[in-house]
Parts: sequence; C-alpha cells; structure tokens
Amino acid sequence: MTADDLGIGIKAKAATGHASSAPDAPEIAANDPRVQEIIRLANQFGGVLLSGPPGTSKSFYAAAAAQHLTGGDNARCRFVQFHASYQYEDFMLGFSPENDGFGIKKGPFLSLAHDAKDDPGNAYVLVIDELSRADVGRVFGEALTYVERSKRELPFRIANGDELVVPTNLIILATMNPFDRGVDEVDAAFERRFAKISMDPSAELLEGILVDNEMDEALAAGVLRWFRRVNEHARKNPAAAVGHAYFADASDTASLMDIWEYQLKYLVQRAFRRDVNTLADVEAAWKRTFVVPAPEGTPMGASGREPPPDPEAGQ
Repeated sequence: MTADDLGIGIKAKAATGHASSAPDAPEIAANDPRVQEIIRLANQFGGVLLSGPPGTSKSFYAAAAAQHLTGGDNARCRFVQFHASYQYEDFMLGFSPENDGFGIKKGPFLSLAHDAKDDPGNAYVLVIDELSRADVGRVFGEALTYVERSKRELPFRIANGDELVVPTNLIILATMNPFDRGVDEVDAAFERRFAKISMDPSAELLEGILVDNEMDEALAAGVLRWFRRVNEHARKNPAAAVGHAYFADASDTASLMDIWEYQLKYLVQRAFRRDVNTLADVEAAWKRTFVVPAPEGTPMGASGREPPPDPEAGQ
C-alpha cells in the first residue's frame, strides 16, 4: 500500500490536501494567507525557510504550500528530513549496495533537479524538514552556491564529475528550529539565498483549534491564559516557547493532562531548569487552568471545577 492509500500522502490532482502526517489533519485551502505568502516568496526567491520553535505548524504549512505549488502531483515533490548523520551521499549522490556490488544512487536533490530540468513548465518542490539538524555545507556540497536564485541555470560539476544545473523551477521549502545547535551556520548559508518566515506561537490559531475541538469555553479560556503567559516568558527565554500545535488534540481536561504529563512538563522543566521560581510560577499557572472562576457571591475558596490531582502529591 502507498501513503496515499493510507490517506497520509499527497493525493494527485486534489484541490486541497493534508499538510501533515496525520490522516485526520485539517485541509488548507490554496487561498490561506500563510500558504499564499509561502508560494509568492517561493516563486520570487526560489526557496523559503520557515523558522520557529516546535509546534508552530512549520511542516504543516511547508507541505501545504508544496501541495499547491505542484498541483497535488506527488511525482513533482520530495520530502526529506535532515539529521546529524545526513550527508552529501544521502542528498546528492553516493554509492548504494546492489546484488553484485555497489552502484551510484541519485539522492533526492539530484533526482528532482534532473526531473525539473526536463519539465521546465512545471514547479518541482523539495521539502526539507529540520534543515538546521545537519551540516548544510557538507550535505549540499557544490550545489549550495547554485541554489541561489541569481545562479540558477549555471552549470557546475558535482562529485562524480557530471555537469549539473539547478533549474529555476526547482523550489526548496525548509523548516528549522532557530534554537538548534549549528543554526548560525544555516542562517549564514541560506538567509541571503532564500526568503525567511518566522513561525511563532499563535494564540489566535490555538483558539481556533480549541473551538474546532469543541472544548468547554471556560477551560479553553484557561488554556489560552496559560499559553500567553508561558510565551511571554519566551521573550527573554526562547527555549520556553510553546507552539499552538501541541494542543491539536486537546478537547477536555483528560487530554490536556496527557499533553502536560507526557510533553509540556518536560519542555517547561528544561526551559526553566536554572530558574526555579519561574518554573514554579508556570507550573502553578497550569494548575489554575482547570479552576473555573467562581461567580460573584460565591463563598471564599469555592469554585465550579477543582484542579486535577497533582500526580506528584504524596511522593
């Protein structure tokens, strides 16, 4: 079965499509303002960097823009994820084991560049997730210079001596976390070559998520208060930024407690490990999320909903 058979791929000729690996992810229309911005900049600069902390819909929007740039034709799109051991041999070309030894295998960049050159009337899109996780100079090699818009269509030699051009109709969309190690090198390599869009935590998008998930209004208001509070701290401590996408499946108290216990708690503890007072403040603010303000005239200490039990109580 293919990814499309499972409902998680990019379906050909679809007007809109999933921009996430989740099969039940919402569809993004081509006229979405963020998608339109990415498409416009991609056509102008040849590449776009979506930069922001985890959970800010970077991969979601990169995939959505790729969907619309290619008209949903997954033959004209490749997705790759960089990591610490990703190399030129993975991305451009390298030796690959075969039945009778080894042979040269094209990587996704080289393959897509050849396809785009043979079909100049259509856009081809390479989506790179986690761009800042690899040594981009080592991965791109000679091609790093020629992905720049002003140097497209200029021939150069790759490692095996073959001549290559980076065609104008090859678009690169990449996501990156600005707080990853080595991000300065990525910025230096790509900021003057591509457009860059900051993807920040959005209370407006979070509110839309909670409304769509039919969360109780009072509970949703508490989540939004905490979200704004922690991201206010992120102005001085960027590691504290919490993206709205963390709450994609939040609909009630139980789901929120799972998100906290298995994800957010560790993010908060890591961000404030050297600031115990702020850590205690953020954790206390989270617990208050589940307390509904008492109506006027209610006796002191009474409220409509009690906070969930502290899992560490009694330890």
